[in-house]
Amino acid sequence: MISAYQLSQAIYVAAVLGVADLLVDGPVDSSQLAAATGVPEEPLRRLLRQLAEYEIFAEPAPKHFALTPLAALLRNGTPGSLRPFAVMHGQDWIWGPWGRLLDSVRTGRPAFDLVYGMPFFGHLQRDPDARAVFQAAMQGANARARVAEQYDFAPGACVADIGGGQGGLLADLLRRHPDARGVLFERPAVLAAAREQLGAAGVLDRCETVAGDFFESVYAGADVYVLSQVLHDWDDQEAIAILANCRNAMSSAGTLLVVERIARGRAPQRGLLADLNMMVLLGGRERSQEEYEALLHKAGFRMARVLDMGDGFSVLESGPVDQ
Repeated sequence: MISAYQLSQAIYVAAVLGVADLLVDGPVDSSQLAAATGVPEEPLRRLLRQLAEYEIFAEPAPKHFALTPLAALLRNGTPGSLRPFAVMHGQDWIWGPWGRLLDSVRTGRPAFDLVYGMPFFGHLQRDPDARAVFQAAMQGANARARVAEQYDFAPGACVADIGGGQGGLLADLLRRHPDARGVLFERPAVLAAAREQLGAAGVLDRCETVAGDFFESVYAGADVYVLSQVLHDWDDQEAIAILANCRNAMSSAGTLLVVERIARGRAPQRGLLADLNMMVLLGGRERSQEEYEALLHKAGFRMARVLDMGDGFSVLESGPVDQ
């Protein structure tokens, strides 16, 4: 565990080089892989040999490498691909702040701010390359498909995805519910790529894209408001502010869906590390069901039910408390 960062970086390099995509048709000699990726053969062979020890790739014959089920997750553009997530976790703006974890624990401040002199999302706003890497990772790192498949949206509902990134969740939802209408509410810098993705998904004609800042206000008049992996980015007061703006924008008959990883007792290791990641990068946190319920109550909501989406994620369905 002490040297786990070394494995993370090795996975990152294999993901950036696109090795998994070169092995789809069967084992390939390391010299061919080197030529295709544009790197020297010997260091590439040493990298893949080490990853094969963890069953990320296999070496069925000397200097020949093949896919494994784990390595297949590093293919690009396939369902469930983790390649964008692996690429993000190898960026210096992700692992660099982790080197200042001690400072974050001592001060209670995000280590990211200490390293970069600005908040995480401020950095993404200034750096379009970092923003593109982050948005690509978020497209594959959420529970969007399960929400679209498992939640029973009313016929003809208008669904507003607040802070919905490039619209992956909304696209899935609108494809599955052809009579629904959508609103993607995001920062202006994200919306151009979002419109392209929604267009490619064939749902842009049923989806409005609205620029704004959810700390000021959100789109008003939707039937269902979705906050998917948004609240864990923020401390309690900021989370309450976002929720309150959603409450102010909806009618008394509206519904709020909060999609988050729920901490339950001794959470799985990934959940605990995700909580530390929120602390280091953003000053946010993963929360228990009771903690989310308390935030919702303070913002004027009453939680109706919790739906398990699998992989540690849940949908917390809430409605406005009558004023």
